[in-house]
Amino acid sequence: MTARHSVQPKDAALALGLLCGAAALISPYGIHGGMLGQPAVLGLWLLTIAAMALLFLRPLRPVAAAIVAGGAAVLAGAALYSLLLAGARGMAAPGLWLGLAALGLLVWRALDRISLAALRLPGAIGGAVAPVLLGVWLLYLWEMIVVGFEVPAVLLPPPSAIGHAIAISLPTLGVDFVQTFIRAVIPGFVIGSAAGFLTGVLVDRVPFLQRGLLPIGNLVSALPIIGIAPIMVMWFGFDWQSKAAVVVVMTFFPMLVNTIAGLAALGRIERDMMATYAASYGQTLWMARLPAALPFLFNALKVNSTLALIGAIVAEFFGTPIVGMGFRISTEVGRMNIPMVWATIAVAAVAGSASYGLLALAERWMTFWHPSFRKASS
Repeated sequence: MTARHSVQPKDAALALGLLCGAAALISPYGIHGGMLGQPAVLGLWLLTIAAMALLFLRPLRPVAAAIVAGGAAVLAGAALYSLLLAGARGMAAPGLWLGLAALGLLVWRALDRISLAALRLPGAIGGAVAPVLLGVWLLYLWEMIVVGFEVPAVLLPPPSAIGHAIAISLPTLGVDFVQTFIRAVIPGFVIGSAAGFLTGVLVDRVPFLQRGLLPIGNLVSALPIIGIAPIMVMWFGFDWQSKAAVVVVMTFFPMLVNTIAGLAALGRIERDMMATYAASYGQTLWMARLPAALPFLFNALKVNSTLALIGAIVAEFFGTPIVGMGFRISTEVGRMNIPMVWATIAVAAVAGSASYGLLALAERWMTFWHPSFRKASS
């Protein structure tokens, strides 16, 4: 027989968080007076403990629990960061790490409650709430650990230093973005993907080409970037054209393979139906085979969106004008300006993620009929 008031795993986490939070009240922080000597911080922390106790002792509705847990996490985060700014550092501040452990357990509970509450929001918004909040928590944890343990910026700068580098270097980062992404990645992505698609259709139309072109394409795709990039620089010069050429080589084969697989995905029943209508090859391709191949084509496009950016940045290490993301990374590493390196990486990550997300939205819009999307929406 199960006890009516048995403690569930998440309640156990809150109980452990309460213990860590209470221990953090009286633990040393390496600063005068500790937490008890900081009235504002003490007030925030007591409110946090009260909210955790409320969540532990009384079940709340999803929305109410999300508000209480989320608000308590914000208060606790502000309290601990204030102690960090006051000088709490390293092993001399065990209270800081006990508080961070309590905050981590509270964030776990808060994200769980917020995820349930977000189900009531529209699909895209509700699905983005939990990942965004988790990302904010990871950035906060990164900041606390790096600053709290005084990790050298050469090894790993805190997010605040990276944000400062972005803020003071926006013009430089903008020029690098245009040089790498707009001039090299987009043209190379479009040309490579289009060439792979058209070659795939040609191979499907002329089957003997499959035995000749696919092994060559496989060989080309296996070539390392560091081997291709110098050759492309010699052929096309130091400007964006050589970087776009590297992107073309990297994006061609994934599109070729997925096009061939997608065009072969049409079922026998659909093929026979088109044959009964005396449809030509072009009509069958346009009306039946290309729609069936769309999931494969979008899969190739999403893969290529990341490969293109990687290829362009790596290619810039082997010769480029005095602009570009790859040039900026290699130059700032030599100057030991690591926050600027991470700032450039952050811009590249945002650009790549945005490209992937736009392609995913286009895929959902154009392949809404696919069983995977029907299951997700049902």
